[in-house]
Amino acid sequence: MDRLLNGLRGAGERTRLRLLFVLSHGELNVKELTQILGQSQPRVSRHLKLLCEAGLLTRFREGSWVLFRISETGREAALARMIVDLLPGNDPALQRDLKRLEQVRELRAQTAQDYFRTNAADWDLIRSLHISEGEVEDAMSAILGERHFDTFIDLGTGTGRILELFAESFTSGIGIDLNTEMLAFARNNLDKPDLRHCQVRQSDLFNLPYDNVIADAVVIHQVLHFLDDPKKAIIEAGRILKPNGLMLIADFAPHDLEFLRDSYAHRRLGFERDQMISWIKAAGLTLLQTQDLGPEQQAGETSKLTVSLWLAGGAEISRQLIEETGKANQL
Repeated sequence: MDRLLNGLRGAGERTRLRLLFVLSHGELNVKELTQILGQSQPRVSRHLKLLCEAGLLTRFREGSWVLFRISETGREAALARMIVDLLPGNDPALQRDLKRLEQVRELRAQTAQDYFRTNAADWDLIRSLHISEGEVEDAMSAILGERHFDTFIDLGTGTGRILELFAESFTSGIGIDLNTEMLAFARNNLDKPDLRHCQVRQSDLFNLPYDNVIADAVVIHQVLHFLDDPKKAIIEAGRILKPNGLMLIADFAPHDLEFLRDSYAHRRLGFERDQMISWIKAAGLTLLQTQDLGPEQQAGETSKLTVSLWLAGGAEISRQLIEETGKANQL
């Protein structure tokens, strides 16, 4: 009863109702919220603090930013959604807020596109060296199958594409990346009504801000070759994976394209199968399936890259899949 009353008191003010309404459309930082509401930063921050204390909003730090999002779990989240549903969408103040929200989104999109144009040449070069992204994504989808996951975590989310690809397969999706520019790009990509259950967070892959065994699925897509210590990242990913969870890794098989190391920050020139198996074992997982996706090589062409997929799981899911299909690799 006290929690309910606290939530109702927290929402019981016009500006705070407007904040709940705006944040029901996606996460925003304080600067963006002051632009939308047309109020001072101290005033908006005070109202945000009260809403967070009431449990109706959650806050996340990302570098110098503090981002706010409507709560998603617990009774306070249900209360926040109920209040938003009761607000009159045709109210003039709320309509003005939505128009300003669209302006903020347009500015976000422009910033993201500027970043993409600056880096597109590098990305396009790497893509040209292996089979199409569409074929890789189809293979990843086939490996994970038609399972539904409560919590899906994409490590090194980049543009947020993996969250978008698997959006219908999970209840809550979280993308992790350390690069603030990439997070801004991903946030713009995921700012769609059917992707509201997706969010991105800034964090170090070696020190994830989550308790043990909370994820039903973890994906590490084209990330490990940038890292000094891929084994450590896999072990940390295994820490947050549930006993019946799945980990899908997509990265390059061994290659000799040394210029990727010199010019594009690749720390590793692909990964041997036995090496990956040992790291997966170190994370307390079992390798269940592997697949190599090699491009056609034309005479005289520069050597191309093979994309390898590794599917791993905890003991519980390993036994289950072995019993169901008999196809898992018991290693």
